Order: sequence, then C-alpha cells, then structure tokens
Amino acid sequence: MSPSTAANKQHLVHSHAQEGDIPGTVNLNAAEGDDTGYGQALFPVPADDPNDPLQWSNFKKTMILIICSFYSFLANAALIGPSPYIDLWAREFDISPTKASELVSYPNLAFGFGSLIFVPLYLKIGRRPVMLISLVVFCAGIIGASQSTTYGGLMASRVIHGFGSCVCEALPVQLVNDIFFLHERGERIGYYTVCLCLGTFASLPAGYILAGGYGWQLFFYVEFAFGAALLVLAFLFVEETSYDRRAAMLISTAPTDDEKASDGIQIERSDVGIPPRKSFVKTLSLWGRVDHDVPFFAMIARSFTYFLVPQALWVITSFGINIGLLALAYSYTFPILITSPPYNWTVINSGLFAIAALIGYALAIPFTSSSDKLAAYFTKRNNGIREAEMRLGVMLPAMLLGPVGIIIYGIVAEKGLHWVLFFVGGGMSYFAAYFYFSFTLAYAVDSYHSNTSEMLIAMNLGKQAISFGFGLKVLTWVTESGYAVVISGIFGGVLLVNNLFLLVFMLWGKRIRVFMSTTWLARLHSSSIKDVVTH
Repeated sequence: MSPSTAANKQHLVHSHAQEGDIPGTVNLNAAEGDDTGYGQALFPVPADDPNDPLQWSNFKKTMILIICSFYSFLANAALIGPSPYIDLWAREFDISPTKASELVSYPNLAFGFGSLIFVPLYLKIGRRPVMLISLVVFCAGIIGASQSTTYGGLMASRVIHGFGSCVCEALPVQLVNDIFFLHERGERIGYYTVCLCLGTFASLPAGYILAGGYGWQLFFYVEFAFGAALLVLAFLFVEETSYDRRAAMLISTAPTDDEKASDGIQIERSDVGIPPRKSFVKTLSLWGRVDHDVPFFAMIARSFTYFLVPQALWVITSFGINIGLLALAYSYTFPILITSPPYNWTVINSGLFAIAALIGYALAIPFTSSSDKLAAYFTKRNNGIREAEMRLGVMLPAMLLGPVGIIIYGIVAEKGLHWVLFFVGGGMSYFAAYFYFSFTLAYAVDSYHSNTSEMLIAMNLGKQAISFGFGLKVLTWVTESGYAVVISGIFGGVLLVNNLFLLVFMLWGKRIRVFMSTTWLARLHSSSIKDVVTH
C-alpha cells in the first residue's frame, strides 16, 4: 500500500448499517471496525472514496451548511423584512394597505413555486451551478427593487428575487441529506431552521433604516451587498455534492484480475480503486454533475404525488400554517396595531416585534440536537433498530405552546391589553414553531426513502401556498371579524389541529409507513430512486 493511499485510508469512515424493507427503519448495530455516532453505525453507508461527500472534512461540510443557511436567512429577510414599509408603500404608491401587503405576499408565493424549476434543475445539472445561478438572479432582483419607483416595478423585482432565491429552501435540506449522516441530520436541519426563522428579524433593522433618515431603498442595498458577498463564498466553498454512491461502491467491490486468477482465494485489496481527492481548483468548476437520466418534466409532475404522503403533507401544513401566522399575519398586523391607540408607537419602532422572534428562537436553539439524542437513546433500547418516529417526543411541549401563543396574541389585539403581552404570545409561538420547522422536516426525510428532491418540491409549493392563503387577506378579515375571532379562534384552532397530529405519528407512524410501502405510490417513487439524492 502506497503512503498516499494509506493516508487516504486513514481518513475514510466505514459502516455496515442497513435500511430495512420498511422506509424509516434502519439497523444501526455496529460491526467490528465501523465508525459510529452516539455508539451506533453510520448511515447512509459511505463509499471508500474521499470524494464521497459523506467522507469530506468537518470544515468543508460546516462551511457548506453555513453558506446555505445564511442564504436562507438572507432570502427570507428580503421577503419578510420590508413588512414595516407596508403603510409607507401604501401612501407612496397611493394604494390600500391590503394592496401594499401584496408586495410581501406575492414574492412569497413566487418563492415557493420557483422550486418547480430550480429543484429538478439542480438534479439535472448539479447543486453547485444552480446555487450560483440562484444567487445571481436573487441579486439582480434585489438591485432592481432598490431602483423601483412604481408599484408594478417593485412588485416585478420582488417576484424575481423571490423566485430566484427559492432554491435556498430546498438546497440546505438536500445538502444535509448529501453530506451528513442520519444521526447528524436533526441538529444540522435545526441550524438551517434557525437561519430560516431569523429572517423575520430583518424587519427590525428595516424599521430603523427609516429612523436614520434613509429611504426604504437602503434595505435592498444592504441585502445586495450581503448577497454579492455570499455569491463569492459559494463560488469558493460550495463544492458539488451530487455523487453516484451506488456506482462508486460497485467499482470498489469489483474483483481485480489478481482475484479472478486466484481461483477464489481472496487477497488484501483495501487500497484498490480509491481515487485521489479532487484538488481545490477542480472543486471551483462551474459545471456540476450532469445526470442525463433525470426526467426533468416527469419530476415536476411526480412531485405532486407527495401531497399524498402523510409525513410530507404534515411538513407542508406545519410550515405553511406557521409561516402564514408568524411571518405574515404577525408582520402585517403588529405594525398597524402598535401604531394605533392605545399604543401609539411610531412607525420606526413597529419592527420591534422581531424581538419576540429572537427571544423565542434563542430559547429553542439549545434543543437543536435534542431529537438526534432522543432517537439515539431509543435506538439503543430497541437493540440498535432505528425507527423514524423516535425523534418526535421532543415536540410534545411545543404541541400546545404554539396555539396558546396565537390565542394570547389575538386576545391582546382585540382587548387592547398591555403591549408586552404581544411579545409573550409571539415568543411562545416562535419557540414552538422552531420545533415544528426542524423536526417534522427531519422526520419526513427519515421516513420516506424516496427521492428527497421531489418531496422538497411538494413541500415548498404547499407551504408557500398555505402561508399565502393565511396572509393575503388577513388585514381585511380582522377588520371585518376582529382579532379574537380570526387570530385566536380560527388561526389558533387550525394550528392546534395540525400540532395534534404529532400524537398520530408518534402512536401510528410506523403503521402508516408500513402501509405506504405497499401502495402504488411507493412503487411509483421507488422506480425512480437514485442513491445520489437519497441514501
């Protein structure tokens, strides 16, 4: 064995974990020589290739996660951050506040539907080129918004940057699936979720831009500066993560000529077939891994079938309802409530509700790895057999905290109670939403070993459509029926029903997975499974 091969060998991890016939059930019992996490074998099983994303260094993986997560923050900040400008835009463009709020609603809708194009595209030509293209379109839309002087021009620019940045919702989850092991997913998806959620915090500096005597255009200039910097970082560090692990494993296990000649006598060949690691310069190629077998339009059509997968549908409703309430309903109503009697705050301070989000998420962040640890504990008790539902128990407190927070907010708004109660209700809602954002998504990815990318298309479409429906006419609804009826009653009730499905999946989730594995839907999806995008 050569010194260079030996060096490569020392850095390659090994595992004999096996997924069972039922999606979401994995045997994590470690064999001799296996690398482990939480004392259990690593899954997915990596190839003996330093270019397998699962074999990359922690620095490389962490940089990719940071860049993609910050892109999610930046894109969501661009969508939700300008909410304090709704009244300002209404006056500037001589339109109603409801019409002005569409400058937030419709870009959010485009943000979801862009996945129909960008997700199949990153499977067809690779993650790296699509992310770079996405960032270019995002920056172009942002700079266009900063130069807009009409309602139509601003709407067009906002839709462009929303559409262009849509991939920042799917890519972090896809990349977590590409480069991290099963026992790491909950925590890593949690980090991405923090960045996604903190996008609402951008409304705070957006308000204070006005306090400094600057126009709303400065918000988009700042966004463009960060977007351009992120484009440079993505070019340098986000290597292509699409990898044909099945082909690599077939090559590494193929018998050599010496083995064939030995008439069944096996020889030591642990160093055979291990390629060298790509150089840094080669990782900067603008070309990704082109897959000619990806049926672009069939993927788009097939993604809609994931609305029939219970675990995926739960993610869609959890994200859609919480985004609709927290990012849109709160963002639309609080600036109007707090600048009116009995509060009479200035427009400059109307973005301060972002502090509720900051506090709620800050209190939730320490629980980021809790679902991974809980699942590892139950796996050990279950003789090394991992079930997808094992991570769900950490969500039980959040199941009720979220609806209670919504109810408090609506009653405070209806009764004109002390303003601090807005922040109490909001903080509870944001805290609970973090659990439903992070762990429903990790659960769905664990549960259904179909093409993750197609499932992500359905998730992004569904959640943005639901959130759009919650936010589009919320100002009209509360004017007609009151905050207690709409926010506390209707919205709070819908959220509670959604959250209670946690009990359904905890108790019967495996039965649902077993049933789904026998349906035509599973056969349709399994016929198109690719190791490159799943395990």
